[in-house]
Order: sequence, then structure tokens, then C-alpha cells
Amino acid sequence: MNNSIDTIMILLVLMNLMLLGLSSLGTCIRVVAAQGIALGILPLVMHGGISDIRLTLFSAAIIGLKGIVFPWLLSRAMRDVSAQREVEPFIGYGKSVIIGPLALVVCMWLGSRLPLPLDIVSPMLVPVAFFTIMSGLFLIISRKKALSQVLGYIVLENGIFTFGMTLAEKQPLLVELGILLDVFVAVFVMGIVIFHINRELDHIDTDRLSSLRS
Repeated sequence: MNNSIDTIMILLVLMNLMLLGLSSLGTCIRVVAAQGIALGILPLVMHGGISDIRLTLFSAAIIGLKGIVFPWLLSRAMRDVSAQREVEPFIGYGKSVIIGPLALVVCMWLGSRLPLPLDIVSPMLVPVAFFTIMSGLFLIISRKKALSQVLGYIVLENGIFTFGMTLAEKQPLLVELGILLDVFVAVFVMGIVIFHINRELDHIDTDRLSSLRS
């Protein structure tokens, strides 16, 4: 079981690093979708597999929302606003690729220092959760386009979800589905906002919104 969990954690790290170095929004959306599918598989690997119907439904909901619905909404928003690439981010892609591994090292150090109230199934869970959270925050603050920032928000939530998996033997289904619903509503609203920003201002670069005057 630990080998399967560690494999998923390694995939999450690689996908985070890819997101930091990619300019194509379409590719970023597909990477985030793959990340959501991996996180949907994680509860099954950690807590007994498909024999648990409740857990299976929970994983199916995660895969459906994070791996299918969110990417579909974002892909549709990308087509509507005709935004294919993040051309000029606040922090360049070369610097982002360098910052990523450095942040991973810091997260591994923090994970080793953090006292936890119980034993966890894999020592990689906490560092990878921290790294995913930091990757999401970095995407939010370093990218100009609103669509890229929405992707950062989803990655941030993926990190919070991963960290939550380290602290619970069994995830409360109702609470987790409530969180997923909140994220779904947030992504849906962000998609609408992106569409209206582009329709009114002919762009979705958030740095240019500072020039608005009432």
C-alpha cells in the first residue's frame, strides 16, 4: 500500500513542477485534471479499496469533479475568452522552475519537523501536501491571467485535501462533499467572472485591472 501512495505522491510532485513551467493553459488544465484523478484514487489506496461502497462513492465524486467537471468548465472558459497561453507572468518560467525544487526541499524539511497526533501511512504525504499548497499559492500570485489563478486555486485546494488525508483514518463523507461543493461553486463563479471580465474589457490580465477608475 505504501508503494502505491508514494507513487501517487511522486506524480503529484511532478505535476506541480510541470504547472510551474508550462505556459499553455490547455496543457495546464489537463495536468490539473490528472492531479484530480490521482487524488480521487488516493482514498481508495489508503483506506481499503473498492470494497468500501461509501469510500468508492466519495472517490468517484472527487474524480468526477476534479478530474472531469472542473477541467471542462475551465476549458470552456478558455475557449470563450480565446486565451491560449500565459504569455508574460509576473515571475518568468525559468525562475519558476528553479523556485519549484527549492520550495520542495523546504516543504520536506517542514514535513519532517511537524509533529502529528498520529502515525501516517507515508512520510511523503505531509511534504507533498505542503508543496502542492505552495505551488497553488505561487500560481495565484505569479500569473497574470485570471484563468491561471483559478488553476492555482484548485491546486491549492488539492494540497489542503492531501494534507487532510494525513490526519483522518476515515474522511467524513458529508464534510468532504461539502468542501467539494464549495470548490465547485467557487470555480463556477470564477468561470463566470472571467467570461464577463473578458467581454467587458477584452482581456483577462489581472494586472491591467488596477487601471480601472470609477
